[in-house]
Amino acid sequence: MGGTKNWRARYARRLAVIDGLVIVWAVAGAFIVRFGLESSTGAQNQDLAYGLTSVCLALAWWLMLGAWSSRESRILGAGADEYKRVTAASLWLFGCIAIVSYVLRIDTARGYVGVALPVGLVGLVISRWLVRQHLTLDRNKGRSMSNLLLLGGPSAVAHLATSLEGSKHAGYVPIAAYTPTSAPDFVPGSVAGLPLLGHKPDAASIMAAIDLCKADAVAVSAGVQLHPQTLRHLGWELAARNVGLIMAPALTDIAGPRIHTQQVAGLPLIHVTTPTLEGGQRVAKRLFDITMSGAIISVTAPLMLLLAAIIKLDSRGPVLFRQERVGIGGVPFKMLKFRSMVEDAESKLSQLAELNEGSGVMFKMRNDPRVTRLGRILRRYSLDELPQLFNVFAGSMSLVGPRPPLPREVQAYEYDVRRRLLVKPGLTGLWQVSGRSNLSWQDSVRLDLYYVENWSLAGDLVILLRTVRAVFGSSGAY
Repeated sequence: MGGTKNWRARYARRLAVIDGLVIVWAVAGAFIVRFGLESSTGAQNQDLAYGLTSVCLALAWWLMLGAWSSRESRILGAGADEYKRVTAASLWLFGCIAIVSYVLRIDTARGYVGVALPVGLVGLVISRWLVRQHLTLDRNKGRSMSNLLLLGGPSAVAHLATSLEGSKHAGYVPIAAYTPTSAPDFVPGSVAGLPLLGHKPDAASIMAAIDLCKADAVAVSAGVQLHPQTLRHLGWELAARNVGLIMAPALTDIAGPRIHTQQVAGLPLIHVTTPTLEGGQRVAKRLFDITMSGAIISVTAPLMLLLAAIIKLDSRGPVLFRQERVGIGGVPFKMLKFRSMVEDAESKLSQLAELNEGSGVMFKMRNDPRVTRLGRILRRYSLDELPQLFNVFAGSMSLVGPRPPLPREVQAYEYDVRRRLLVKPGLTGLWQVSGRSNLSWQDSVRLDLYYVENWSLAGDLVILLRTVRAVFGSSGAY
């Protein structure tokens, strides 16, 4: 527990110092840009006034970031909350400055504020991102983590433990489990590889388990058999000992923007909005697809012509490979790709079925003998997928979406997997930026369903940026 407190304090101090340096750099830079380093005698009084203003602004900005709790350890390493707080604190500060200047009729140099705010805000966000990368590396090595006691039913505890183990960047490591139940007998054992510390449904017994495993926080999962009054008492005891309390409802793969909390009669009710799959946002997505795909086609047209010529010279067969895939609503379409295999590759598939390295209904083979020499290069850097831009422009695909499935894959879909067909398949998607061919069938389905449930235009932009890094890294492509 002492180690956890040490990393929390260390990162809080580090962020405080970095924030201070970035703010001083931005404010000083704004002063120099606006007023210069040399001034006439008549302007010295003004420079002195703005010098004092700069000191006050830098101090107020630094304090504002602290007041907005932007350095809290629980928001570090995962999610957008850290960046939102930094942005909100900065905008509120400069908004207040603008209001005060207007009300008191203070003549504030617009150029000074116009430089300090954007430069400082961008610097703060970038510095936070760099610190986050360092923290993620730390957590991948098992450091800077919070120890969790998982509280709940066995199945819910096992699911939560598995999810946290796969998301080390979030900074939580399950160390023990506690399954409250009214059963009279307790049989020591384990849940999902975690030692089971007890089962009595009272706050005192749970606190004893916390002391035993030295947990930094308690995660209450679904299926917990605790009376609301007991849970309230537990919260009081945890607060008195500075131990965190985390509620983990049985909501999986639901993004933050769809979750809203409302207090009703002292109860925190969680509202989950319906995914937006129709209306204006779909029109906006289509306009974005047309604009971006048209622009990319214009830029990459010379490259596509060059690749077409090389493919024709490299091996026999057509330049383009047309394959039937299933689109939105289960409607089939012809997906275009540069041919990366021999001409009769489809007829040879049955001969290789027993060598399938994929899972589920997808066929994957790391060293597929049907792939040509040039095809391996095309696949490694996803160049074979460039013609799909014409599918996007025509409307059968989208730039971002679930992986376009084959008809035989759709026939084998279970009921929940069919939700992938509610949106257009994508040239790229979460599956592309999260492992590509290295993903299991279950992970591919989970990522596609997450996309369907939580689609947003901003999310599409993030995925496109991550795609560039994934393509140049060429990890998981074969």
